[in-house]
Amino acid sequence: MEVLRNKKTLQDFIERQREMGKKIGFAPTMGALHNGHLSLYEAARAENDLVISSIFVNPTQFNNAEDLKKYPRDTNRDIKILETSGLVDAVYIPEVQDIYPEKAESQPYDFDGLENEMEGKSRPGHFDGVGTVVEELFRQVKPDNAYFGEKDFQQLAIIKKMTEKKHLHINIHGVDIYRAENGLALSSRNQRLSENRREDSKVIYETLVKVNDWFRTVSIPEIKERVQDIFDDQAGMQMEYFMIADEKTLKETDFFYKDKSYRAFIVVMVDGVRLIDNMHLD
Repeated sequence: MEVLRNKKTLQDFIERQREMGKKIGFAPTMGALHNGHLSLYEAARAENDLVISSIFVNPTQFNNAEDLKKYPRDTNRDIKILETSGLVDAVYIPEVQDIYPEKAESQPYDFDGLENEMEGKSRPGHFDGVGTVVEELFRQVKPDNAYFGEKDFQQLAIIKKMTEKKHLHINIHGVDIYRAENGLALSSRNQRLSENRREDSKVIYETLVKVNDWFRTVSIPEIKERVQDIFDDQAGMQMEYFMIADEKTLKETDFFYKDKSYRAFIVVMVDGVRLIDNMHLD
């Protein structure tokens, strides 16, 4: 596996691969890799000649400086995980100046309102940061296909919209949420929880399963009350929000329409660690 530590090295590598006619699959990450990330590379491996990872903790998508500071970083560990997996041909580990040559600041984007829903309400500018770093990585890596987990469903929708509006000829693929045996969605943030609290946090997934069971037979206001009751009974957990939204617009709904697809979204603070999850309702 090639380890590419600056933009020039990456560009030389990409140019060689393109000359050989390789189809490139790409999944960017912020490191702290786990099996959820590897599931992206499994999907990419099946559809491409070459699979590239990137590791870059993007400063412009953190609203909280303390959260950025606490974000887990262990590049050597991540490289070893990628090498052992056998799924990745190269990993790009840029410096800040490779992504932001002048100043580490995000560019403004119009995502047709997707950025104003859910996470966007409490994290202003967050998706401008996401759009900026992903667009720059796309322009540097030049992939044919890019892969993102559905755990960050809003981010996936944002990236699809950015790719469309910027006329980038890249196919964006959503990959199913990778879950622990107890159902908890895998996340780099889970490392900050004790083993017992990770087990306790399975209630998030169990609640979404219940919501899917209640879907179309219980009113949305009643579903929301039931979900709130569940987390009112959980010590050390605080539900930040729960909502059911149209999968296309991400706008919250209070009523089910037969011709639309819906997804339940939830954010829970567990001992100060922010966990997000979602589930398609069928």
